[in-house]
Amino acid sequence: MVMTLDLRPSLELTDEQLEEICRRNPDWKFERTSEGELVVVALTGGETGRRNIKLTARLENWSDEAGLGVAFDSSTGFRLPNGAIRSPDAAWVTNERWESLTPKQRTGWIPLCPDFAVELRSPSDDLEDLRSKMQEYMENGLRLGWLLDPESGAVEVYRASQAVEILQELQSLSGEEVLAGFTLKLNGILI
Repeated sequence: MVMTLDLRPSLELTDEQLEEICRRNPDWKFERTSEGELVVVALTGGETGRRNIKLTARLENWSDEAGLGVAFDSSTGFRLPNGAIRSPDAAWVTNERWESLTPKQRTGWIPLCPDFAVELRSPSDDLEDLRSKMQEYMENGLRLGWLLDPESGAVEVYRASQAVEILQELQSLSGEEVLAGFTLKLNGILI
C-alpha cells in the first residue's frame, strides 16, 4: 500500500523533518515527492522480500566483482535533482559519481539520481504509480531502469532518450552499456 500525503501549505517538509519521521516510524518506508508530498510505503510481504533480496544480491555480486561502481538496496534514499527523495528497490552508481561525493554526502540521502534503478512491483503497488516513478528517475538523469512486474511477467525497460520497451517471457536481462557485463537472471525474481 502506498499513501501520499499533501502537507502543504501548513507544512513544508524539510530534510530534517523527514529524517525524524523515518527514525520515529521504523516499520514504514518514506519518500518525498518533488512537490514536497510525503509518500508512505508499507513494508513488503514475504514473496516480494524474497524476490528483492535475490535482485539486490545479484546486482551487488556483479558490482563487487566488476568494480565499476556501487550498488544500493531498497532502503537507500536518493535526493534527485528535482528535490524528490526516492528509494528504488535496487540501484547502482558509477565509481566516478560516487567518489565525487563528500563523506558526509555518502552517509545521508545520496544527492544524485542513480545511473541504474529497478522497481520491483509488489502486490500492493499500483503499476501507474511505479511507471510515474520510473519516468521521474529518467527526467532526473537515470541512464537505465527496469520495472519488473511478477504479476504479469512483464519487464519495462527505460533508457535515456528512448521509448519504454515492454518485454515478456524473459529468462534474463542485460545491463547493456550502463552495467557492462551484468546479466540479471530472472529466476526467483520474475519467474
